[in-house]
Amino acid sequence: MASNNNNGSISTNNTANSIGKSGIEQHSTTASLELKPLKNIIPIVPAQQVETTLQTSDSSTGLIPVLGPDNDESGVENLTKKHAGRIREDPVGFVVQTAAFYQGTGWRSYSTYVGTRILYEGFSDTFKTKILASSKVTELIKNMAAKQLEVLVKQRQDTYNAEIAANSGKKNYKPKTRPMRSEEIEARRKTLVDELTAVAKTNIDKLVADMNSMKFIRFFAFLINNILVRMYHQGIHIKESEFLELRRVAEYCAEKKYSMIILPCHKSHIDYLVISYIFFRMGLALPHIAAGDNLDMPIVGNALKGAGAFFIRRTWADDPLYSSIVLEYVQELLEGGFNIECFIEGTRSRTGKLLPPKLGGKCQLLLHTNYPILLAAASAFIIMEALLSDRVKDCYIVPISIGYDKVIETETYINELLGIPKEKESLWGLLTNSRLLQLKMGRIDVRFAKPYSLRDFMNHEIQRREIINKREDTDKEAKSQLLKALGYKVLADINSVSVVMPTALVGTVILTLRGRGVGRSELIRRVDWLKREILSKGGRVANFSGMETGEVVDRALGVLKDLVAVQKNLIEPVFYAVKRFELSFYRNQLIHLFVHEAIVAITMYTRIKIGGAKSTQRISYTELLNEVTFLSRLLKTEFIYNPGDIESNLEHTLSYMQKSNVIDIDSEGYIGLSDVERGIGRENYDYYCFLLWPFVETYWLAAVSLYTLIPTTKELIPPVDINGEPQLHWVEERVYMEKTQMFGKTLYYQGDLSYFESVNMETLKNGFNRLSDYGILMVKKATSSKEKTKVALHPDFMPSRGADGRLSTDGTLWDMVEHISTFRREGKNRRDNATVSSRVLRFAEIVANAPTPVKVSLPSPASKKSGNGAPKL
Repeated sequence: MASNNNNGSISTNNTANSIGKSGIEQHSTTASLELKPLKNIIPIVPAQQVETTLQTSDSSTGLIPVLGPDNDESGVENLTKKHAGRIREDPVGFVVQTAAFYQGTGWRSYSTYVGTRILYEGFSDTFKTKILASSKVTELIKNMAAKQLEVLVKQRQDTYNAEIAANSGKKNYKPKTRPMRSEEIEARRKTLVDELTAVAKTNIDKLVADMNSMKFIRFFAFLINNILVRMYHQGIHIKESEFLELRRVAEYCAEKKYSMIILPCHKSHIDYLVISYIFFRMGLALPHIAAGDNLDMPIVGNALKGAGAFFIRRTWADDPLYSSIVLEYVQELLEGGFNIECFIEGTRSRTGKLLPPKLGGKCQLLLHTNYPILLAAASAFIIMEALLSDRVKDCYIVPISIGYDKVIETETYINELLGIPKEKESLWGLLTNSRLLQLKMGRIDVRFAKPYSLRDFMNHEIQRREIINKREDTDKEAKSQLLKALGYKVLADINSVSVVMPTALVGTVILTLRGRGVGRSELIRRVDWLKREILSKGGRVANFSGMETGEVVDRALGVLKDLVAVQKNLIEPVFYAVKRFELSFYRNQLIHLFVHEAIVAITMYTRIKIGGAKSTQRISYTELLNEVTFLSRLLKTEFIYNPGDIESNLEHTLSYMQKSNVIDIDSEGYIGLSDVERGIGRENYDYYCFLLWPFVETYWLAAVSLYTLIPTTKELIPPVDINGEPQLHWVEERVYMEKTQMFGKTLYYQGDLSYFESVNMETLKNGFNRLSDYGILMVKKATSSKEKTKVALHPDFMPSRGADGRLSTDGTLWDMVEHISTFRREGKNRRDNATVSSRVLRFAEIVANAPTPVKVSLPSPASKKSGNGAPKL
């Protein structure tokens, strides 16, 4: 075990030496590099995922869950099992617990944590002094003062020259201004340096974490412990073997003075507290947390800074001094071996699934522009630069999955996804909300992927992609590729250890059945089936220590009581969703496990929905491959796919579905539903389809909304200007998004859209990005805070109008819309294509002419009262 002595040095036992040596000694890495794309690989999305191990059996499912070291959930410990969270329920236990925190008993003393020394008087002042005295900051201040002084001297000289010229005819004229003398210049230089130094001090004071007090940390841990135990009454669960591996790496890093880069998924504001609480509880050095300055609020901001948060401005507004200060601070943390935590997704996931990593692209340019800074991109770029410049020898990446039975912000997320303006952040408001503190929201499961050396990862990526030259422009692109590869690997690592929570199991089953509701016995049966499928795919399900499935389902329904209602006074209780949009947050947490099967199922649906004989519902392998390629590439920013090319992934998926008795492949290579699957009412096949249909609907809406960008008859402009160049009809991006959501809500209430969640802003933005990648949607980015980003339809996709002025359904754009539409779920209101197309285009024209979007609220939920008869849905 490693512990802190009074001198702040670290003593570590020899167990950490079993960790492999870093690649520093064997490999040298320069700061200049260029990467080639990987050869012979056409990935659907660059990613890593754990291979699935399957065994066949004679059972009806054809699969046996294989529990290996990766998905075996035994050895899970509840860190808050004996903690009293409510004084009324256990007054004696609560008082004893409070006294233990006050006295610093056992782990609460936090005196033998593993890692570089923190939490002593003057800790933050040491960083502030180092940053201000660093050569980068001092040189920058001198250079900035010199440039400003040069401008002042020139202005004074120009004023003097102009005054002399204007009064050249006057005798004995004494100018009111004169050029600056050398002593005046030097005095002004000193004044400018002092002023810029004062600005730098202010920025440093606002930036640096104030981890100066052990007493405060103990009090903060006591407060957070009580809040988490009250809200998540079933505890905070970790896997013991994973934590022991993390501790082993932490001891090694402490000995070598390496930082651990903590990279959790980001689903809630509670994430900050959960990770810090676990590190405190288990005796690891608390991380410094990169957070946006939107959380730097009175009282709570100071508290978070005392617990390790450092707040970075969302925009750096071309501020080289601030950029230099942030760069120096993060690199000082790395040099000192302090742990750093940031969220690679850049923001909280409003949809429940992992977001694409906010790395790569132009993240190094973000340090010097007016665009909003992505904290993950900025932090990751600074860390990578520190390694490439050899200022830091190495650091270790620690991907972490955090699973919640229930997330406290889901209602807020839905409002944001529907375009309702985001309320000002208030973590303190969340934590002190008396209504939330009274809720019992289940459990939290935290899992740690195996940590690994960032230096070794970078060396491996550089070698496999091949360095080809040292040009600066390609060097930047190479670094972006390196960051992007790291981002997708971290997300895949998080997915590989993520635990499917009971609420996700129950919510997914309810949302993937054709019926209006589901009886308790059927719900339990399908939850059992889903659990087996997850395990057979190499996934993990929360461990309930031998608890019966029925009890697990009842607990989950209790947590989801405001999202799922029950109809009693029937043969058996029937459960149904009253807030499907919010419930989709929990379904999306496991969709990554079945995305390949879902894509195949929806592609097969293009034939199955035709109906008729079995022979007409089959699809050839060639056609299946073509359609799977189209759909997977369309959705590639939504999901993380398995590594490899599309064809190998497809073959693996077909093999899995055939062993599961979902599909049959005949001697001619045609793929269709198996007789076994037809005999059980297509329930497993339908499950795959229901997972993906809402996303397909969103992308169809994104494509058809392009018709709202077509100039109306009043706005018609010549297709080309006088020089023969195409003229574009630019629309402000924000207005376009609002009109698209209004358009989608209208289609939903008219019956042309099946899922209200399909109008969510997050997925629509991904759809627009893909249309932009295809060259259909053109984007004119804002270059300053005063400008607005605008969008336009590419001239090559501009549809024509008929003699009556109506939009035509001919052309490339409508072909794209129709292609996506073939994958959509069949509906009574959408069987007549001619009627649908005319109705949809008429709505598009109305939306295009609308001056401002009309606010449309959520659909009213069904009544939650129990009674006789069926619920009104």
